[in-house]
Amino acid sequence: MDNGCDRRMEAARAFTVKGQIKECRPYGSGHINNTYLLICQDGEQEHLYILQEMNHEVFKNIEGLMENVKGVTTFLRRQILENHGDPDRETLNLIPTKDGEDYYRDGQGGFWRMYIFIAGATCYNLVEKPEDFYQSGKAFGRFQCLLADFPASELTETIPNFHHTPARFRVFQQAVEEDVRGRASQAEAEIRFIRARENEMGLALRLHQEGKLPLRVSHNDTKLNNIMIDDVTGQALCIIDLDTIMPGFSIFDYGDSIRFGANTAEEDEKDLSKVSLSLPLFDIYTKGFLEGCNGRLTRQEIELLPYGAKMMTLECGMRFLTDYLQGDVYFHISRERHNLDRCRTQLALVADMERKWTQMQAIVEKRNQEGMV
Repeated sequence: MDNGCDRRMEAARAFTVKGQIKECRPYGSGHINNTYLLICQDGEQEHLYILQEMNHEVFKNIEGLMENVKGVTTFLRRQILENHGDPDRETLNLIPTKDGEDYYRDGQGGFWRMYIFIAGATCYNLVEKPEDFYQSGKAFGRFQCLLADFPASELTETIPNFHHTPARFRVFQQAVEEDVRGRASQAEAEIRFIRARENEMGLALRLHQEGKLPLRVSHNDTKLNNIMIDDVTGQALCIIDLDTIMPGFSIFDYGDSIRFGANTAEEDEKDLSKVSLSLPLFDIYTKGFLEGCNGRLTRQEIELLPYGAKMMTLECGMRFLTDYLQGDVYFHISRERHNLDRCRTQLALVADMERKWTQMQAIVEKRNQEGMV
């Protein structure tokens, strides 16, 4: 038995599972944590669990991360029960260790956790039809609704300044000035584009400081593949991958979904003529999101939804360009100038959003009015 198998079996045996361990095999396609499906046998009954080794190189504060996960999932379970839902399928459920802890540290310093496996549901990597995107919006909207009364300020920042756009801009400026790889001359137009929008970057923080934009529980990775879709009903069932849960703003979770899902091109498309904001997809996601929120957002938050989409796209483009200028040290690349291509795609999407700004605002207002009827 290899060392990796030894370690995961050691970890599996540390948790309070039902029955005897029968099999533990790799599961899923995640890139950050190592994930396994644990199968246990209890007489004629089979029990399934998800075992994960958390990446403590990416997440330095495992204790804070797990406090976030436990606090949010416990709160969600209570809310789901009050709404007569199924908390075993509609939220993640942590399995404690035999010592009563939320995670286990193995003999080599690895950190492990375990969840109940949610059967009869699937995660999809790509939006294959508009209904998928609608369900995505509805799921993340419901996530905001159920957690509206959660004390977001008590959450740990698992990645400090993750969506602090002005802080990201300062790092970008430093990368331009230092130009350690001599690449700034290849991105003069992109640098000007980002700098021209500096004054917009701090709007959300300013409004929050003025008491006009509430702090919310933010998921911070609102892609379709972080939603489990029920295999029978096709309905969004459960939000997963809670490692980046932090204090933040609802408009940024919404915005990142639009950035990723309503772009007509791939994230690294070289032909920028293919890049645009799909208004039909923007519309259907907004419909689902506001339905899921069920009136729990403030008027200010709703009005700022287009801004959230633009800002998350601009921030992402800025991060790609920063990494390109620094020598491609953060994002994995598969070709020369890959991060520059990614940056250009994001900035082209920002430019298209600006051209369609009044249409975006009208869609948000229309969908909001429908929800008020």
